[in-house]
Amino acid sequence: MTTDNFRPDTGAQVQDAIAWAVSAETPLELISRGSKRDVGRPVQVAHTLDLSALSGVGLYEPEELICQAGPGTPVAEIESMLAESRQMLAFEPMDLGPLLGGEAGQGSIGGVFAANLAGPRRIKAGAARDHLLGFTAVTGRGETVKSGGRVVKNVTGYDLSKIVCGSWGTLAALTDLTFKVLPAPEVETTLVIHGLDDDAAVRLMSAALGSPHEVSSAAHLPIGIGAGDIAGPATCIRLEGFGPSVAARAEALEGELAGFGGTMGAVDGYLSRDLWRAVRDVEPLTAPLDRPVWRLSVPPMAGPSVVLAIRSAVEGVEYYYDWAGGLIWLAVPAEPDAHASIVRGAVAGTASGHATLVRADEAVRAAVPVFQPQATGLAALNARIKNSFDPLGVLNPGRMTAGG
Repeated sequence: MTTDNFRPDTGAQVQDAIAWAVSAETPLELISRGSKRDVGRPVQVAHTLDLSALSGVGLYEPEELICQAGPGTPVAEIESMLAESRQMLAFEPMDLGPLLGGEAGQGSIGGVFAANLAGPRRIKAGAARDHLLGFTAVTGRGETVKSGGRVVKNVTGYDLSKIVCGSWGTLAALTDLTFKVLPAPEVETTLVIHGLDDDAAVRLMSAALGSPHEVSSAAHLPIGIGAGDIAGPATCIRLEGFGPSVAARAEALEGELAGFGGTMGAVDGYLSRDLWRAVRDVEPLTAPLDRPVWRLSVPPMAGPSVVLAIRSAVEGVEYYYDWAGGLIWLAVPAEPDAHASIVRGAVAGTASGHATLVRADEAVRAAVPVFQPQATGLAALNARIKNSFDPLGVLNPGRMTAGG
């Protein structure tokens, strides 16, 4: 049970706090603004290191497409600032707040990179880690480290950004972040194809991505989506850019996809943006909050067979596909194990799939591996990385793996 909350104002104070934890061999729970606190295994510690006071944009150079901010800076604040210069975080970070029973707009930029969160545009723009140019952090040894810099082409030393992104605060406490931003598209339009089953939809999305028309997002919504009042099944293909280009590409793509069947329409402007924001934030599966929600990463063409295997064994499953079928969001009825053996058994039949339990009660997250169990070799490699950064295990102990 957490009893004490440390809230440092500077990177030096973060270092002092972690150095104390190392000397006292006392573990810390690392949080920024806490919007993703319920992802991962429960962390049983006596002290919390709250980084929310390390907030604010220290540098923004629109002409150079770079931004620097403290880890506690709200993502909403950064996105609002970028919008004034018609720029964006191209990887489209998702907001897990409502899915986890919290409020929207509470996430921090530090949490985004620590969790490596990216939305529907990832298939074109890449993951969050691909946009992190540099950072300053304090490791679990109580040492301040710096990596990268303020330029896109930075090849000095090891690419530590790829290691800390997705580590969920188990390796180091981020105290400063520098990341690239990109121009926002002038217009966007989404082709919506109604009436396709899962197999046909995945084939259509694959064809769209293989076309020369620069598709930025592709999702299939068997149950539809509230944003835009789109009834399912609906397959959505997003195109972005300059107005004439988007119009020409959309027209050409419509012709190329006509052979897949279904009824085709389109939504533009704010309707398209609302649709993809809902896909990004898992809005179709948010309610009811007592259902466990899984995030499955699979080879796109294997997605329908994975879902079929789960649905054949579990009644009441709801799901949809993002990333052209490579990402499956799936809600299952509440059970003590969140149907983990069935879900992971289905994923195990793919070449490189993995499953993460994103939402579940604390008791379930304590009993079930939340993150995909790793093969022996990979687990050993990760253990060596953990030992290099945090040999005493003082940072978020056990959040990703039991005893880790």
